[in-house]
Amino acid sequence: MWSRTQTTLVVVDGTLTLGRHRIDPPVVLAPMAGITNVAFRQVCREYGAGLYVCEMITTVALHHRNPKTERLIQFGANEYPRSMQLYGVDPDITAKAVRRVVDEGLADHIDLNFGCSVKKITSKGGGSAIPWKRRLFGSIVRAAVDSADGLPVTVKMRKGIDDDHLTYVEAGLIAQDAGVAWVALHARTGAQRYSGAADWEAIATLKQALDVPVLGNGDIWEADDAMRMVAETGCDGVVVGRGCLGRPWLFADLAAGFAGRSERVLPKLGEVARVMRRHAELLVEWWGVEREAVTDFRKHVAWYLKGFPVGAELRRSMAMASSLAELDDLLGKVDAEEPFPTDILGQPRGRTNAPARVVLPYGWLGDRDSEAVPDDAEHDDSGG
Repeated sequence: MWSRTQTTLVVVDGTLTLGRHRIDPPVVLAPMAGITNVAFRQVCREYGAGLYVCEMITTVALHHRNPKTERLIQFGANEYPRSMQLYGVDPDITAKAVRRVVDEGLADHIDLNFGCSVKKITSKGGGSAIPWKRRLFGSIVRAAVDSADGLPVTVKMRKGIDDDHLTYVEAGLIAQDAGVAWVALHARTGAQRYSGAADWEAIATLKQALDVPVLGNGDIWEADDAMRMVAETGCDGVVVGRGCLGRPWLFADLAAGFAGRSERVLPKLGEVARVMRRHAELLVEWWGVEREAVTDFRKHVAWYLKGFPVGAELRRSMAMASSLAELDDLLGKVDAEEPFPTDILGQPRGRTNAPARVVLPYGWLGDRDSEAVPDDAEHDDSGG
């Protein structure tokens, strides 16, 4: 059985919609590379409703049917609505990718990524770099909306490239005028990456500026953080990323919080082991090759066991497992009655890093109204 704790919360009214889809609770799983595949989304969906987005897909790879991408765009048989995030820097390629989604019925919702801050994306003018080029940004968003044939399109972005190049309010208005269903803001700049604290005041500022719904993202480690974000910023929903790593039951807490209930899930170690086994099993179903699937699962071990008194040798062995049988044997050695380590609640999870200069194409900060696509951008066929 799950153990639960009581907390004080804010009851949130209102319903978030996405086209004809009702997103209740107003919670979105953020796409995370190498994480939010079919298996992880399924584990999370078993704990609470919401919208669960697949890994980021490049428009070029989708248009050209890259084999790796064809795998990443798979959805579960009962997964609905199917949500796909696209990244692209060329309006024409974006339009072609979206047309493929529509023509082949690949998804029910398209999210556009303008928040990624990694070098291989921003150096080609993508991710958090694009909104600085306001006309190019607008062209990409309009190309997606115009090609979507009524399929809802949303935008996820950051505050800007850095504190000297903030774009989020202007970009939000451009996206709204282009016809997006909502705008989600990760309240950090690209230069911050995942460091420091998210600027929730920016979410409030964007909410005041736009008529379409605004979703907030950044530093939601517990359901109470989500409730506080909504109360403080007035945002219409939340986007959760790192906070659910090794804790898919966070979506049960979020569902309870948005329903006005105070219970929170605190699984004993035996229950965590059961979830780990379930996750690994679903990965095997998706991969089709047990060794590769269990190897893929290794990255999740430390997140699931965070704070539990599990010896270093056992942790290391789990993080090197290559089969379900081996994982079963190791999971059988944990103390099933060990209570959840409440001292880790509210702590950051997943990657944290130092601020860094955003790598941009040469001359990118010059003409803000240029719609020129970087020379090598359209040749990116790197799968997801």
